[in-house]
Amino acid sequence: MRKVVVSENSAVRPKSDSWLPLEKIASVEISSEEPNFPIEHALSETGSGGWRASSPGPQRIRLIFDQPQTIRRIQLQFVEKSAERSQEFWLLALIGDELRDVVRQQWNFSPQGTTEELEDYTVELTGVNALELRIDPDRAHDPSQSRHAASLEKLRLA
Repeated sequence: MRKVVVSENSAVRPKSDSWLPLEKIASVEISSEEPNFPIEHALSETGSGGWRASSPGPQRIRLIFDQPQTIRRIQLQFVEKSAERSQEFWLLALIGDELRDVVRQQWNFSPQGTTEELEDYTVELTGVNALELRIDPDRAHDPSQSRHAASLEKLRLA
């Protein structure tokens, strides 16, 4: 009998070289984009500076896969160094004709303390046709009350 003792904190994670090549397997729809910070910067391994919306308020990023995908890991990175604000993001997966919640998370940014949010989720999503990320940079849920533009430093899937 083979036996391995593992702690509760040890999880099997794909290696970094197993990230999906999003630029090759999906198209992307975005609600807005700052010209100097295109979505490609957040989705590719070589990109830098991430993506930023061109206007304040809630934003959407939707990855539409050429073929249904199996997703086992989702990594999101947000950076905010200049403004104190509370952000909320919501990640949804389109599986078949059903839009399913994956995760909803709130985060407080503070230039004097927490300037970066890195989320790393282990999931088991099979037959994913699209993945949608909704970002509310002020948790205002109303674009007219929002003062900050959404941003995304990195989005990776495995």
